[in-house]
Amino acid sequence: MLTIELARKLREAGLRWDPEPGDRFVLPDRGMDDEVFVVSHMVVDVHDFPDGRVLGFNGTVEWALDSIEKDSALWLPSETQLRELLGGAFVELNRDGEAYRVTLDIAGRRHVVVGDDAEEAYGKALLHLAADD
Repeated sequence: MLTIELARKLREAGLRWDPEPGDRFVLPDRGMDDEVFVVSHMVVDVHDFPDGRVLGFNGTVEWALDSIEKDSALWLPSETQLRELLGGAFVELNRDGEAYRVTLDIAGRRHVVVGDDAEEAYGKALLHLAADD
């Protein structure tokens, strides 16, 4: 998963978020940086009853936030979303020992960006593209 720091850099570089079900986000600087939320149409709880477990479909749960401005949330794009955002510049992803390397083709020139995991490598590659514009 992307770090909050890299997600912030991507937002500052102009990455825009149109929330969709399944998207992950955090609410930074509120003492909840470690809490990752997922956009969902519905909240599903598991309830344990004497007769067995039941999946409860709820509109909200007691501790839920009523609402929050989208701009207060920080999107943590997934590996797939980051790769898609690279578009036609993306050439390949390779693992080199403990590091991951994303190769980009920008105007016929190859650029390699390295990260500790695939999402970090894709995120750094997206930053490289934004800086190259």
